[in-house]
Amino acid sequence: MIKFSLSLISFTLVFFGLKNFFSEPKIQRVSPPELTITNFAGPDVTPSPACLAVAPTGEVYVGVDMMGSLGKDPGKGHILKLIDKDNDGKMDEHIDFAEVDNPRGIIVQGSQVYVLHTTFSKETKQATGMDLVVFEDKDGDGKADGPEKPLIEHISNAKYIRERGTDHATNGIRMGIDGWIYISVGDFGFHDAVDRSGKKLTMLGGGIMRVRPDGTEMEVYTHGTRNVYDVAIDPYMNVFTRENTNDGGGWNVRFSHHIQSGEYGYPVLFQNFTDEIIPALADLGGGSGTGALFMDEPNWPEQYNHVPMMADWGRSMLYIHRVTADGPTFTQKDEEFIKLPQITDLDVDGSGRLYLSAWDGAGYSGSPNKGYVVRAVPNNWKYKAFPDVKKASIKKLTELLKSNSAVGRLTASQELVLRNNKQAIATALKVASDQGLALDVRIAGIYTYAQLTKENGIATLVEFTKDKALREFALKALADRKVNIDKIPVEPFLQGLKDSSVRVQAASIIGLNRLGRPEVANVLLQTKVPASFIAPAKGTEGPHATPNSAIILPHLAVRALVDLQAVDALLAAVKTGNSTLALWALRYIHTEKAVNGLIENYKHSTDEKLKQQILVTLGRLYKKEIAYDATWWWGTRPDSHGPYFKAVSWEGSPIIEKFLKEEATKAGAQGKQFYVDLNARQRMDIPEFAEEEKVAAAEEPKIDLDKIKNKKGQVGKSSIEDVLLAINKLQGDPLKGKNIFNNQGCIACHSLSKSEKMKGPFMGQIGSIMNREQIAESILKPNASISQGFASVMITAKGDRTYMGFITEETAAKVVVRNIAGEVFTIKAGDILSRKEMETSMMPEGLANSLSYEELASLVTFLSEQKK
Repeated sequence: MIKFSLSLISFTLVFFGLKNFFSEPKIQRVSPPELTITNFAGPDVTPSPACLAVAPTGEVYVGVDMMGSLGKDPGKGHILKLIDKDNDGKMDEHIDFAEVDNPRGIIVQGSQVYVLHTTFSKETKQATGMDLVVFEDKDGDGKADGPEKPLIEHISNAKYIRERGTDHATNGIRMGIDGWIYISVGDFGFHDAVDRSGKKLTMLGGGIMRVRPDGTEMEVYTHGTRNVYDVAIDPYMNVFTRENTNDGGGWNVRFSHHIQSGEYGYPVLFQNFTDEIIPALADLGGGSGTGALFMDEPNWPEQYNHVPMMADWGRSMLYIHRVTADGPTFTQKDEEFIKLPQITDLDVDGSGRLYLSAWDGAGYSGSPNKGYVVRAVPNNWKYKAFPDVKKASIKKLTELLKSNSAVGRLTASQELVLRNNKQAIATALKVASDQGLALDVRIAGIYTYAQLTKENGIATLVEFTKDKALREFALKALADRKVNIDKIPVEPFLQGLKDSSVRVQAASIIGLNRLGRPEVANVLLQTKVPASFIAPAKGTEGPHATPNSAIILPHLAVRALVDLQAVDALLAAVKTGNSTLALWALRYIHTEKAVNGLIENYKHSTDEKLKQQILVTLGRLYKKEIAYDATWWWGTRPDSHGPYFKAVSWEGSPIIEKFLKEEATKAGAQGKQFYVDLNARQRMDIPEFAEEEKVAAAEEPKIDLDKIKNKKGQVGKSSIEDVLLAINKLQGDPLKGKNIFNNQGCIACHSLSKSEKMKGPFMGQIGSIMNREQIAESILKPNASISQGFASVMITAKGDRTYMGFITEETAAKVVVRNIAGEVFTIKAGDILSRKEMETSMMPEGLANSLSYEELASLVTFLSEQKK
């Protein structure tokens, strides 16, 4: 199943295992009364649908994935083309478009179909990575004419796809009106991905990357998310995601606004270094974000239009997020929209037909009997044929580009770009210049014009920066492509920094970053840093999911200064009123020049506060993140202390260590605590500053699990089917359920509060994502499917030692294992000889055998009420 560990496989699956969520053949859904939903295709045609895309003309392309997120064998996936000939909401014909393994994202543009999928070796039958490819159907028979054409190769970690499956791999793809394909990257990241120009790129962790439709100009757009599965892109090129982190005691959903070049912090900054990141807009509790779409179609009801729509597989719900402008970013309010069991993806066509796919309990390795596609339309919807743009006149394309349909505008834009003639250029320019048109239409015009004219359009785009309404987008279009970046003047961006609109200022900073001119560093250094730029206090977690519009501009300025490697300007600014921003940027520049310059600034300063900030900066520079080579991954529950995951020393480390020791000696016993705290926070591991770690002894409950499971009560004497029928009729007493939770051994491996020590799957939110029947099934059949992140692991270590349990903590230096009895073991990474994930759950079957129906009902009810 899609990368549903993704956000939540690990979380939604309680008790180390979970059976398929929905076993009934009947389609379960709940939708607003203003919509009509029809069953478009069932599991006989579209089992295990991982992704879908719809052509503007209404043909539905579905990625069937019989591998799921845990499967590792090839030959189980394909792309289907589904056709509704009479437009009644039911598929009339289906065609096998192409055979691909693990389809994860699809885009349809005319005769071309872009697909992101896992690749396999024909010889070894093992995964070799993931590729973004394009198929073409030139003869219109509904089938790809030939083999796929790779656009980007190796955009995920092949080692962990082979070992784990695609649960944290690369996923959904979507095209913006700017003509870029945006790619959602899970936190497997990638190493040496290569595009058609031969450019190579590596990304440690997750985020969003993008590429041109011809497979060139590949680049990272944002960084620092965990399991983003898809993006919603609005007409103004705002990018939204519903991704998650493993923060605290659960896998919580984050709704984020992605701003180009932004750092979102997972996993090393989002808890203890939140002053340095762009925070998410909201923490929405447990869940698992999947497909995404920005709905912008004229025949949709106003209350459901112009909004990001986000699927959540874990909650079996399509959400609407009401976004409100907040400076350069937004605030949001989410609301439930359409309930669909394990919803995976959604897309809309040019006639306003919304299609949604549901996994429907297909399991983590796919199922031939589960999964379907539905169509949703407004009650008053009437079919209106979308034109064949290949045959359309320039007049018709102009009408489409000027329409209030996002599908229409994008389709017209791409067709004009393909035609690439004087008429196309004139059309785009006329639309962009017409001040009587809606802003989103003019934006479509300006991006189309920029794609058509490239360097020949620079002068006109510069003129557009003088148009107040278009200024932000003209600046973005100017710096959007780096192929002609040396020909773009810097002046419009410098003027943009003075604009009254913070969105224009943000676009200007991003543009100056992309222009790559170090001489603008002093201007960027004048960006004001707000009072909210405060590191979290020792032992507290920072606000990583609270909107902070004031931090956006300085954050973007820092990213630009780092990319420009403006060391001289930064060191000079340390002595000025811009020292805070300068020192913030210097945290990320690991050069001896930066280190020596900071030390010189320290020696010549009489400002004690500034000197302390310099020491903090040097502490941060003492180590750096190891170069990523894809041989490792941080797992589903990584060490999130930060500031690095795998820290290593470098050439500047001895210089910093010598200086800090000298200053610590001068500070004496009274000032030593500062260096002790600095050493701990920055994880420098300097022995002279180390403080002995005091671990409070925790009293663990003594539970005899064998004695519990060998008792035979009503549950142990009955079939699972009879038990589930009985549970459906009994409400149970949640107070009794709490006692049973303790007495039956659940407490040994599960916590209920985020204030407790993290053990196995967190139960404090389980009621928000699973119903009573699902909870009961997971208790009765723990081996049905193992919760990702909580599989039993067998570790052999030096000294002829063996440990079996689940990982509760993992860093580059150690692994912490908790066994079924609640015992905790810390194993040095260097002592580990082998590590194997077990195929069975650590939770033994039969722990509920001694219970009566009423007692099990009470336990289930108690858990179903855990919705923190």
